[in-house]
Amino acid sequence: MKTTMRLSALANTGIVFLMTTANAFAASTSKVFVSKLGILLFLGFCALVLVVQLIPAMITLYGMLKGIGKEQEKAPSRVKSH
Repeated sequence: MKTTMRLSALANTGIVFLMTTANAFAASTSKVFVSKLGILLFLGFCALVLVVQLIPAMITLYGMLKGIGKEQEKAPSRVKSH
């Protein structure tokens, strides 16, 4: 009986605490920042990084596929019995 009363008292205390907290207000967004050139430079740099990373990935993928094709062309070797 005491544990259920303690549990409900703890729950009530938590609810009251959450109800008394202040609201959070967002900052004013009345200023408009125009930086078209900066955004374009940043996006261009990101695209450049992606392209530079794709080149070695495509070369590696081509090498892997070429290696798989060579293994399928070889005839299976026979084991010589003694």
